[in-house]
Amino acid sequence: MSTTASAVSGSELLLRCLLREGVDCVFGYPGGNVLYVYDAMYNNAGFRHILTRHEQGAIHAADGYARATGRVGVCIATSGPGATNLVTGIATAHMDSVPLVVITGNVPTALAGSDAFQEADIVGITMPITKHSYYVRSAADLPRIVRDAFRIASTGRPGPVLIDIPKDVSNQSVAWSDNWLPGAGCEAEAKAEPDPDPLAIARMTDAIAAAKRPLLLVGGGIIASGAAKELLAFAEAARIPVVTTLLGLGGFPSGHELWVGMPGLHGAYAANKALQKCDVLIAAGARFDDRVTMKVSGFAPQVRTIVHIDIDAAEIGKIVPAAIACVGDVKMVLRAALPLVRPADSAQWLDEIAADARLFPLLRESDRAAGDEDPIKPARFIDMISESTRGEAIVTTDVGQHQMWAAQFYRFSRPRSFLTSGGLGTMGFGLPSAIGAQFGCPDRLVVSINGDGGIQMCAQELAVCALYRLPVKIVVMNNEVLGMVRQQQELLYDNRLSQIELAGSPDFVKLAEAYGIKGVRARTQQEARLVWQEALQTPGPVLIECVIGREENVYPMVRVGYTLDDMILGEPT
Repeated sequence: MSTTASAVSGSELLLRCLLREGVDCVFGYPGGNVLYVYDAMYNNAGFRHILTRHEQGAIHAADGYARATGRVGVCIATSGPGATNLVTGIATAHMDSVPLVVITGNVPTALAGSDAFQEADIVGITMPITKHSYYVRSAADLPRIVRDAFRIASTGRPGPVLIDIPKDVSNQSVAWSDNWLPGAGCEAEAKAEPDPDPLAIARMTDAIAAAKRPLLLVGGGIIASGAAKELLAFAEAARIPVVTTLLGLGGFPSGHELWVGMPGLHGAYAANKALQKCDVLIAAGARFDDRVTMKVSGFAPQVRTIVHIDIDAAEIGKIVPAAIACVGDVKMVLRAALPLVRPADSAQWLDEIAADARLFPLLRESDRAAGDEDPIKPARFIDMISESTRGEAIVTTDVGQHQMWAAQFYRFSRPRSFLTSGGLGTMGFGLPSAIGAQFGCPDRLVVSINGDGGIQMCAQELAVCALYRLPVKIVVMNNEVLGMVRQQQELLYDNRLSQIELAGSPDFVKLAEAYGIKGVRARTQQEARLVWQEALQTPGPVLIECVIGREENVYPMVRVGYTLDDMILGEPT
């Protein structure tokens, strides 16, 4: 028999619903139209809220939390500019299929549509970049809405869900029962995940058995579905080499003999060549992004059969036609396929891939030859971080050259270890996502790798690192320019360098110290090793500024409009 407590406000009800969903951490920033919710937090010891220094920091932190833990990330902001400051983060999560519940306040319902102070139609603004949205008209609906929001965000293809709560609704009184369970009926039922098609799976395994040059293209869906173990067993049973997209890194162990590397715009030579020479291609949880395929008409020209495994049927055939479509959770598809797998006759193919890898290795001769007193080589620095952490750290990046160096040279050994903005390419993502990852995984080492441009977009979140003594190791690769823009202008725009100078950037060591964080700087290979060891041995957050040459480029590089065969390889290796 239920026990009915006294009436509670919509805000108190919201907090109780979040706790019932297992939420242990919410990132946010208060404002007028969400103050009833923050008032409900007052002296609520069971509810943990992390005050970021900007709403964009809050949503990127929630995103990092979700990517690192696999749980739904939650953030909260007020109406108007508070809500619109979340838009970039919502789009980031939407593009990369990250489960978020985003809670915003809004003006009272009586003022809706009147252009009231700090009013914005955040539901309308974000409709193209959310999986679902709610405008709450009654506090009594909150238990059902919160329940549905978490389910929709985390099932099927994950994504962000918005809950917009007018101020008067957040203050409405509603009865609460200790044994209360959400009522029946859903405003937007999540579709049940389809069972794998046995015929499609049989056709896939037959194609693999007949292949001479099979290849697995693995994307972020492997990580979202928790299918790393199934993927490893499948690849080993079928003797298929594996390439992993930017968001798929960590989904297959980089030290494995079957792993070839990351393909695409800045992909490894051997990985790009493998895509161009394969005869059977199995795309598992990958959506054929343009940074992987490059010129679509010249993508995988020798392929006979393309198999596409994806939970979202809309992705299959959208960019690259698939002969065999496996709609469903990639974990369930691979699990169902394992008993049917027969090894491909791929020994000669594996030897050919290994020869390509030896012909053009990622680590260039100029990088290998750098001595202790030479300037820092980014590839060597990332390689050192990887070796010292045994590939076990959670690595977050911002967007730019450093992002590609991290993807190329950090050898990830487990999933949910590489957090980066893939689809949207959001500068400012690196530092706050590391904060979220560290709150979500307090026992793991989190390393945030940033450029001197991107770090300044959310540098104010250093305050959160300092306040909570988060042991995040923050790397700033400082070349005093917008490096990726400079590289493209150099190689694609006849070296017409325009608006790339970051003159006036702060002294990053002093900036860290101003926030109460230890800051260190390195200019040479030897200094880089020493400051990195010092950072690892220092409790709490540390900022490491690595001064690198502005002429450093990321290779290989495929120009937009060209095929994966047309790689700019840089100086000889």
